[in-house]
Amino acid sequence: MLRPRAAILTLLIALAGYAPSFSADPKFEAYLKQIDEVVNRGPFKADWKSLENFQVPAWYIDGKFGIFIHWGAYSVPAFGNEWYPRNMYVAGSKEFKHQVETYGPQSRFGYKDFLPMFKAEKFDAASWAKLLRESGAKYVVRWPSTTTVFHVRLRFHRVERRKDGAEARCPRRTGAGDPERGPGVRRLVAPGRALVVLRCRYEIRLRCARSSVRGVLWSGKGPEGRREPARTADQEFLEDWLVRSCQIVDKYQPQLIWFDWWIAQPPVHPYLRKFAAYYYNRGAEWKKGVAINYKKHGGESFPDGAGVLDIERGQLAVIRPYFWQTDTSVSKNSWGYVKNQDYKTVDSLVDDLVDIVSKNGALLLNIGPKPDGTIPEPEQEMLLEIGRWLKVNGASIYGTRPWRVYGEGPTRVVEGPFGDTKRKPFTGRTYDSLPAATCFTRLRSLGLTAASS
Repeated sequence: MLRPRAAILTLLIALAGYAPSFSADPKFEAYLKQIDEVVNRGPFKADWKSLENFQVPAWYIDGKFGIFIHWGAYSVPAFGNEWYPRNMYVAGSKEFKHQVETYGPQSRFGYKDFLPMFKAEKFDAASWAKLLRESGAKYVVRWPSTTTVFHVRLRFHRVERRKDGAEARCPRRTGAGDPERGPGVRRLVAPGRALVVLRCRYEIRLRCARSSVRGVLWSGKGPEGRREPARTADQEFLEDWLVRSCQIVDKYQPQLIWFDWWIAQPPVHPYLRKFAAYYYNRGAEWKKGVAINYKKHGGESFPDGAGVLDIERGQLAVIRPYFWQTDTSVSKNSWGYVKNQDYKTVDSLVDDLVDIVSKNGALLLNIGPKPDGTIPEPEQEMLLEIGRWLKVNGASIYGTRPWRVYGEGPTRVVEGPFGDTKRKPFTGRTYDSLPAATCFTRLRSLGLTAASS
């Protein structure tokens, strides 16, 4: 059984397209009241000054290396990338053409029709847990639910507010193979995700083409094919967002919540502060270390110190005093499973891990399982090879803190998001001075220890 702090502890809660809110009901109003009560009793209040007292949990800052999992119904067509649910409705895109040629017009075969084909019939939680443990990962973040909300607004976690027809289409798993209850794993596959903050953002995309999902995926009243202006999230929507998000916190007790970039919208900030206070207070009640990931490339949301900065497919050029994280993929072209993956090399991924850790960061490395629930063999081999490296060099990674100089040599990374394929390869003249607690840091970073000699 995996130890709680060294294993699969996290639920991914990413901002995504979401269903519209509904009129208030007694249960909804009661939950809003509960949220206020939890926030008011502290220790965290719904203001940034209070939230900057957040402390990064030991399991996180010591773990350094985690696995990200993008797994959804977009793995059925396995074409393009994980944006297939959106792009298949955008006329002129390669996904649109592929959809029509392979499955027929979107008016007869829409994204929802992939859901019964997403069977996960070979999913084995124990084998996943064994592989991820052998990779050397100390935490796992699951891009949530059995399919994605984040391009087409389908929801697959269970909350008290509404059913939108999607849950009935999800694969049902029970017993030893259940994603939540399988042996050797604790919530390996999370059934939760939160929401996007612009109500019309993804609805507009779907309305660009005739679709079979009308009435299930959007509630817009405009003529089909017409782009309607996006509306800023209003109070009703944001209260609904807050309640749904807090319900996920209470139901699944995740130890990491990962937000995408739309939380930077100014109307969201009061609700974001309230959610953060609620979540951090719940973590204190559970006596669990919890954390929130946020991004900056879509605008300012969290101040430094109130959460953990996440840089998508990118790194930092220098040491950051606050702990941070890179999320990137084993593949250059997709987060989810596709048939034509352009894989990175294990050597480059280990180089990234070394560089990130030396600058006070952690690496969250993504894989994309197939629709049958198996992890592609090339990705299994990549994880096992990284694990073998960590067995030799893990003392230079786990539980370390940065030195005053992160590295030496001519190679410099390209700072910021979406730069993961832009840096030059590290060479024999470039090495990072890993922040190990021993004098053998550089030897270990090069694999030159007694165990490897």
